[in-house]
Amino acid sequence: MTLTVATFNTNSVRARLGIIEEWLERERPDVLSLQETKVQDADFPVDRFESLGYQVVFRGQKKYNGVAVATRLSVSDVRKDLSDEGADQEARFVSCRVGEIPLINVYVPQGRAVGTEPFERKLRWLRSLLDHVMEVYDSKGPLVITGDFNVARDSRDVYDSEGFEGQVCFHPDEREILERFFAWGLADVFRELQPEGGHYTFWDYRIPNALKRNLGWRIDYILATPPLAETCHRVHIDTDARALEKPSDHTFLVAEFQTGV
Repeated sequence: MTLTVATFNTNSVRARLGIIEEWLERERPDVLSLQETKVQDADFPVDRFESLGYQVVFRGQKKYNGVAVATRLSVSDVRKDLSDEGADQEARFVSCRVGEIPLINVYVPQGRAVGTEPFERKLRWLRSLLDHVMEVYDSKGPLVITGDFNVARDSRDVYDSEGFEGQVCFHPDEREILERFFAWGLADVFRELQPEGGHYTFWDYRIPNALKRNLGWRIDYILATPPLAETCHRVHIDTDARALEKPSDHTFLVAEFQTGV
């Protein structure tokens, strides 16, 4: 069977609901992970997803952050807090089993600026996520991690690598932690199938004609352990969605796996 997994930073799920609904109707992925939903749980538009045949699990907060997983598969083993103590103050993590596949969806802190407490908090959060993955999962078994990591992996993943070197989202400390996910066993499925640079998932609103000029960053990922990564036969970035009226500053990243799991 083919398992299609997509991820999308919405920059407000309600503001982007029309785009999401049209995309789901057309593309029909098995799973769509969402980040930066910016809505508290009581106001999440559950009915709009259910009307399209998707169950949705989510954790949100008013105006900021927020993560969700919409799926046409069965859902179980839901967890909404990276901290074992349930002490997470920000809605940045949700995990579940979709069908028989364990899935984690994250919205990693942006970090603001190198040398600040928010940047140090970002590094701590990434390390906590890595520790969680290593403690709970087996790299020899199936696992998918989706989300906005707010880290460009290498020079291929940002339009001005020399200019941004050492800045937030392209700092060696962030990239070193990200590489540890791959050392543990996860594969960056987009990079596995597309080694050339210049392919991005985020284009800053503040840069005039950023999409047309392709001044972007690849900071959204679909990661998978070998049992799934080895079956990934197609990955693409839907740049058309970024060109729509009133888009998110990110767009959809989609991976297709051929799996019997």
